[in-house]
Amino acid sequence: MKKLLFPVIALLAVVLVIQSCSKSKKIIVSRPVTVEGLFSLTGNWSSLGITSKAAIELAAEDINIYLAQRDAKFSIAVHVSDTKLETEVAKTQFTAAKNGGVHFVIGPQSSAELAAIKPLVDGGQVIVVSQSSTAGSLAIADDNIFRFCPPDKIEGAAIANTIFKKGIKGLVTLARDDAGNKGLQLATGAAFTAKGGEISALAPYAITTTNFASVIAAMKTEVTRLNAKYGAANVGVYLASFDECTGLFKLAAAEPLLSNIKWYGGDGVVLSTALLSDAVAADFAIKTGFFAPSFGLPAALQSQWKPIADRIKTKTGIEPDAFALAAYDALWAIAYTLESTEGSTTDIAKLKTSFVEQANKHAGIVGADALDTAGDRASGTFDYFGIIKDGAAYVWKLTGKSDE
Repeated sequence: MKKLLFPVIALLAVVLVIQSCSKSKKIIVSRPVTVEGLFSLTGNWSSLGITSKAAIELAAEDINIYLAQRDAKFSIAVHVSDTKLETEVAKTQFTAAKNGGVHFVIGPQSSAELAAIKPLVDGGQVIVVSQSSTAGSLAIADDNIFRFCPPDKIEGAAIANTIFKKGIKGLVTLARDDAGNKGLQLATGAAFTAKGGEISALAPYAITTTNFASVIAAMKTEVTRLNAKYGAANVGVYLASFDECTGLFKLAAAEPLLSNIKWYGGDGVVLSTALLSDAVAADFAIKTGFFAPSFGLPAALQSQWKPIADRIKTKTGIEPDAFALAAYDALWAIAYTLESTEGSTTDIAKLKTSFVEQANKHAGIVGADALDTAGDRASGTFDYFGIIKDGAAYVWKLTGKSDE
């Protein structure tokens, strides 16, 4: 992928590109093609939404330089809406974008939102590329939905292997009641069981839950049972959640039974600023050795993703993860697709075919964009992040990788 790292103003209107050609000048009129971003900017998992917004804005700048140099007849414009990680909001905003003539959407970031808009996407004239949905239930061939991150079966297998290798024999699993987190709970549990461990899967809690007292009680019952069988040193908890884990951690911190075992998380909480902002919850994460996986950034490509990550952090104040950088790659794949059709968006079948071809052909800053038969990223490793205290501040720190 060709990338220039100095920023320019995104081309959001008709642009006149003037190029010297012998003694005459050629004027190329380019029209903007708008790509809609559906991200959580003020709700749960907003850290990813904010960095994803910055990622596609920066990608648009870089892409438009590329397109201008190639005398393209189109440019890329981006518009971002705040879904607040709420399914009904995502549906409303997707419908508005679709009715407004948008043919490409990046996001939404959660599987619950993606599942909610899927009936609106099916049979439509819009291609949707999620940077962070992992639910296996959405791995469907030949639809208009693509995902630029590994699905839950890959993430679940990776973290289950890591947990088992750390000596955990009994694992209590819990999830927020949405497609993505339930998928991670199931995938992790299945993989852990296949390794020879024992799973105690608690019923998912409602997405509206604010009082976790009953969840804590159920968890204590199962931890007590597993401790008697394997010893506390060999028992852990796996929690697939979003920012609401802060409230759960605060209650668990008051329970010696729960604060003296190891805890692990799903990708929905990694780099959460909400967790860093609560000292009780952050201290609990530190005490229990809590870590969570993010789609991994390959060390071999650091010279490509690091400058983009630095630009995103400068723009947002938040360290981006690979999910956000996958949004950057997604916009490039869309640009290559439009380049193949000279900016035309009238034939959705042709756009879908070309999108797959371009994704399989080009490598992004987070690695190969190659897709499997369901339109999901075909492979991936994971970076594990935990919380440390740096002076008076709590920060996320890379603690390991799934392939170590």
